[in-house]
Amino acid sequence: MPAAAARPVSAGLPDFPWDLLEPAKAIAAAHPGGIVDLSVGTPVDPVPALVRDALAAAADAPGYPLTAGTAVLRQAITDWVLRACGARPGFGVLPTIGSKELVAWLPTLLGIGPGDVVVIPSVCYPTYEVGARLAGATVMRSDSLTALGPTGRVRLVWVNSPANPTGRVLPPAHLRKVVDWARERGAVVASDECYLTLPWEDATPVSALSSEVCGDDTTGVLAVHSLSKRSNLAGYRAGFVAGDPALVGELLAVRKHAGMLVPAPVQAAMVAALGDEDHVARQRSRYAARREILRSALTAAGFEISHSEAGLYLWATRGEDCWSTVDWLARRGVLVAPGAFYGAAGERHVRVALTATDERVAAAADRLKR
Repeated sequence: MPAAAARPVSAGLPDFPWDLLEPAKAIAAAHPGGIVDLSVGTPVDPVPALVRDALAAAADAPGYPLTAGTAVLRQAITDWVLRACGARPGFGVLPTIGSKELVAWLPTLLGIGPGDVVVIPSVCYPTYEVGARLAGATVMRSDSLTALGPTGRVRLVWVNSPANPTGRVLPPAHLRKVVDWARERGAVVASDECYLTLPWEDATPVSALSSEVCGDDTTGVLAVHSLSKRSNLAGYRAGFVAGDPALVGELLAVRKHAGMLVPAPVQAAMVAALGDEDHVARQRSRYAARREILRSALTAAGFEISHSEAGLYLWATRGEDCWSTVDWLARRGVLVAPGAFYGAAGERHVRVALTATDERVAAAADRLKR
């Protein structure tokens, strides 16, 4: 008998969400003033000069880089986590090829598979679900945990604060409750903290590695960070994970076999970026100005802004189905992301990114006011 045809990996995955936005993108692109694309949070401002200089200086790199990162990079990451996350010494660190690949492959790297449960936020970054499905695990949103029952085998719990897409900031007591709940079940908490350094107004984001959350013990806790937003390094693919030394050691062992290597010039660039906060403050000021322009324009146009106290997005609603709002904005040449991309609980919101040039942000605001 002929062998059964292999089942494509993609067969178990949801549609790639951004492909569904193409019709609205075409409508927005037809606007006489051109499209204002606020749908994807990709940086548009220059890479800081000191980072580019570090990359260029390390360009002669003929040998393979270390999966664990250079000693200089590991120290730079450690120093930054101590400063920015309020962690106590004793955690492990590991550079990653951006943060998305770690999010997508973390369940697999941890040995999670069929029969296991991965818990994700009710409204969240789609790649949490993709990573669980790639591993063959069951996905459960946090607002459905009561249906899990006592026999559910939870292996991984994702938290995201400040959150994408909502901008919501979780207080330390909430994060500690999640960590305690997961530890009781032998599950890992993975905290996506890529927007930690972008608070607005009175928000005070706290890392899951903070002593307020896990005390002196990082057992079972991992924090995921990225330099894409704070340093405009999305094109460099520069991220890292920190936390439980035993878990970080497991990730390192598997990543060595899989050849998950951060290029040596990128490692040098990361050292420069992590050691300088001036460029971070300047970039935050740019985003703050754009945020105020867009927030005022959206509010004046009848939108309500929910959460949005940190991060690079405004979580906005007109009290209608998100696709109707996407269409309304597209006809004004403005492209945003529908909340449905992030879960059923987001179906009446849209995500508006702050990552556009000053000129394009001003154009969007003008169209909303008219």
